Amino acid sequence: MKVRKAVIPAAGLGTRMLPATKTVPKEMLPLVDKPAIQYIIEEAAAAGIEDILVVTNRAKSAMDDYFDYYPELETRLLQSGKDRELTEVRRAADLANIFYVRQKETKGLGHAIWRAKRFVGDEPFAVLLGDDIMRSKKPVVKQLIEAAERYEASAVGVQQVGLDVISKYCSVKVKPLEERIFDVSDLVEKPRPEQVFSNYAILGRYVLTPGIFDVLENLTPGYGGEIQLTDGLSELCKKEKMVAVDFEGKRYDTGNLKGFLEATIDFAMDHPETGKWLKRFLKDKAKAL
Repeated sequence: MKVRKAVIPAAGLGTRMLPATKTVPKEMLPLVDKPAIQYIIEEAAAAGIEDILVVTNRAKSAMDDYFDYYPELETRLLQSGKDRELTEVRRAADLANIFYVRQKETKGLGHAIWRAKRFVGDEPFAVLLGDDIMRSKKPVVKQLIEAAERYEASAVGVQQVGLDVISKYCSVKVKPLEERIFDVSDLVEKPRPEQVFSNYAILGRYVLTPGIFDVLENLTPGYGGEIQLTDGLSELCKKEKMVAVDFEGKRYDTGNLKGFLEATIDFAMDHPETGKWLKRFLKDKAKAL
């Protein structure tokens, strides 16, 4: 079992980030000096992923343009002696082989994943949600890939969340296999209190077998009237082995304003051009409060 492909669902309308996302894809909003989706693609590339499919919609052609060459700009940078900027512009275009397919109707995450069926074929593949930015020493999706390949199974990335907020996530029924890895026997999307299996919630990273496509193709709409990936995973784990990986790393939900600002501040404090200045700025602001 070798994972070489990844799918990034990025067809959402970004309603939690309006009005900024009225004309700019939420995945293209900048986290310091790079669009949010670049961090996702960099994580996949660092994990050894060679081919990436981005599931988009009709309003998101800016992503396609960004991960392409821009000869006019590159020539101007070269003539101006801006070698560092030229390197960064070219690096974004060379991260991986990036392909695109549109989700022509808003039918949920499960439907978006199903749109990748022809791209994936009969191989296992990773899924990285476009709103979830991860910071970790080892790429989070790499942690999942290693577990999936070791157990020859699908893998979902989980962390513990408070029971008071588990209703906003997917609750996973788990049984320990080894340190930070669990067997999965069931899961439920946005559970009511009596439906909670555990406080382990799936947070934006998956490695799935192609068996998920047959499940999704025959799945009836679930929560919100949409094809829910969680419902598909619930069926898949009863047919095939599935593991949960309590991954090491910090997750940012950049699909909402608070999560986006948190990620921006943390990334900016570690950036060589802004780190020292921002720390002084925040200290001065705190003193003035």
